Amino acid sequence: MTDGSPSTTLIMGVVNVTPDSFSDGGRWFDADAAIQHGLDLVAEGADIVDVGGESTRPGAARVEPDEELRRVVSVVRELAARGIRVSVDTMRASTALAAVEAGAEIINDVSAGLADDAMAPIVAETGVHYVAMHWRGHSDRMDSLSVYDDVAVEVRDELATRIDALADAGVASDRLILDPGLGFSKRGEQNWELLGRLDVLAGLGLPILIGASRKRFLGALLPEGADVLERDLPTAVVSVLSAQAGAWGVRVHDVRGTRRALDVLGAWQSGRRG
Repeated sequence: MTDGSPSTTLIMGVVNVTPDSFSDGGRWFDADAAIQHGLDLVAEGADIVDVGGESTRPGAARVEPDEELRRVVSVVRELAARGIRVSVDTMRASTALAAVEAGAEIINDVSAGLADDAMAPIVAETGVHYVAMHWRGHSDRMDSLSVYDDVAVEVRDELATRIDALADAGVASDRLILDPGLGFSKRGEQNWELLGRLDVLAGLGLPILIGASRKRFLGALLPEGADVLERDLPTAVVSVLSAQAGAWGVRVHDVRGTRRALDVLGAWQSGRRG
């Protein structure tokens, strides 16, 4: 965790190189468009650009490994060549390794290594930072797995098990970042409970990434039929509250709005210090 200052809460901007993303409808599926979008996100204030080639929306089917590689590696290589800090959003060790070889500095794995046994050795071998997200199953069945007695405690304990497994594979703890997995095998009220009790996850002593951007539980706050882009304002509010709670970073689609929101928080905090 950080001290809650927006100067240390990083913004991870999302580049979906997919034709079926729920959030942007495949606008960046072409490699050139994806590269330009990544550059635009940095210009708007992103600290990290997260490139993914496989949709993890509820019900999404898996992408073939070769197709995922085709989608992401050229984008990662070009953005990294521009001096941009890039993360690769993948559950596959082969894609992760190729992306790191192309310049990615972070592997963002929504399965925390559960989807591919080869992932942990790759993380250990490359020494890059690794986002381990709470995960119980693939997108085609994750909604059926949202059964908890105490969601905050169980997410913490299941992530602690993954931390131990990663350590056994040689992954250094100072390389790890945790993600509570909002929307992944979580119902709306469970997402809010996780956000309201981030201190439980913080008890593990590792940085925390929050990925709430444009998700269904935010859409539930809006009028029926509201466009997905209308979720950007609620996302920015969650980003500010996450920063106040000490999040290491927030993963968002609307970088410009998030940057402005965190700047307001920074001004507020500077006033209190004065």
